[in-house]
Amino acid sequence: MAGKRDITRALGLGYVIIIVISNMLGSGVFKKIAPMAAELHSSEWILLVWLAAGLITLFGALSNAEVAGLLADTGGEFVYLRTIYGRFFSFLYGWSLFTVIQTAAISGVAYVFTQSLNSIIPIPDLLPSMQHLNIGGIFYPFQDFGIKLTTILLILFLTFLNMSGLKSGAWVNKAILIIVGAGLLVIVIAGLTGGQYSAAGSMAASQSPVRHTVTLSSFYTAMLAAFWAYQGWVSVGFIGGEVKDPHRNIPKGIIAGVAIVIIVYLVVNYTYLRLLSIPQLEEINNSGNQIAGIEAIRGLWGKGGVLFISLLILISTLGCTNASILTGARPYYAMARQGLFFHGTGRLNTRNVPSASLLWQGIWASILVLSGTFDQLTDMLIFAVYIFYGATAMGVFILRRRLPDAHRPYKTWGYPIVPAIFVLFCVGLFFNTIITRPREAGIGLSLILLGIPVYFLLVRRARNRDDSRGQTFQN
Repeated sequence: MAGKRDITRALGLGYVIIIVISNMLGSGVFKKIAPMAAELHSSEWILLVWLAAGLITLFGALSNAEVAGLLADTGGEFVYLRTIYGRFFSFLYGWSLFTVIQTAAISGVAYVFTQSLNSIIPIPDLLPSMQHLNIGGIFYPFQDFGIKLTTILLILFLTFLNMSGLKSGAWVNKAILIIVGAGLLVIVIAGLTGGQYSAAGSMAASQSPVRHTVTLSSFYTAMLAAFWAYQGWVSVGFIGGEVKDPHRNIPKGIIAGVAIVIIVYLVVNYTYLRLLSIPQLEEINNSGNQIAGIEAIRGLWGKGGVLFISLLILISTLGCTNASILTGARPYYAMARQGLFFHGTGRLNTRNVPSASLLWQGIWASILVLSGTFDQLTDMLIFAVYIFYGATAMGVFILRRRLPDAHRPYKTWGYPIVPAIFVLFCVGLFFNTIITRPREAGIGLSLILLGIPVYFLLVRRARNRDDSRGQTFQN
């Protein structure tokens, strides 16, 4: 037992807040306003969606914070769901996290990093003769292969950085967050005081926007884009075993981090709407290759502005990718310790870091990069992850009945209304996505259900291993 290592509690409240914000502040703040404009055709509705999605996210965070405070440990949602619903359901969450939710988030944000890099330093197109090779007419692994290869190299580099030790990765997050925060502040000040150019935007007081009918379904669909931008707040729970006084610091860090990001997103997107009209945003969305944040600044500062915002996106997505890699591998570590994942991922290296778990995560995220379906992956992962977010919020009610006398460092504000609203919203999002995005919902459900036979295979192997050990002991 002398060789057994335990994770060190090294992170305080400040780092918890940094990790929450770093996991959220990535590509969404620069890109997702365009598909929202294409869906809603109204600046007022766009801001309302950002606010509503932020409030729903905050309701989820408030609910999650009570569960996190009660059950804080390395593995986050996996540990919470295991306690509430048992091993099988928690495994499905961890399996979904590995197959699409966390790894797709890593590959998607890293891909945006490389796209921004390509706008500054053109990346050569590799293997152009193979770009038309496909799998079922859906996946084109060699299309834009130069960009994809660069993305894979970034993921692997950050993976090995985090394998070297947690604190080095956390310091990267802190430095990047300061730079990105300062850059966004510059954009907001410039955009709101940009003179005549800002008058062209859809939020200009003199403009009378064309009214479009917005249905509940279209509102829900637009929120898929907003939720991609808000995605990541729950990831801090994955490193609960590495946080000092986690029962207090994790709830405080989640609530503070989410609240800060809501304010940032509202101000930044209001600035975009001062600079770009709805038709311009719809054109950006239809182009498929433009980023709204870059186009908003282009008219203010020209090529210099494009360079500035591209560098800011590079730094922002670098920080978000690094934070996602840092926190994402911890649930697989926790699962392996329970015999529910690859055996080697349950070991720590000499720096007390789950290096094997990080490596497997990096390999699968790199494979997802080759699929080349960024928008499909983002909608699919939001569909999948909100199934489990809703289950965790329902856990607030279950644990209140099951453990009424347990010490709770934090109790959900607005209980029972706040968690009930969040659960009902998750149910609505589930069915709306099936109707409006059947392909993404179908793939997401398939990946989740694929975990069922894997679970029973792992359970059988664990049982056979225990039986063989018992026979050895008897002999």
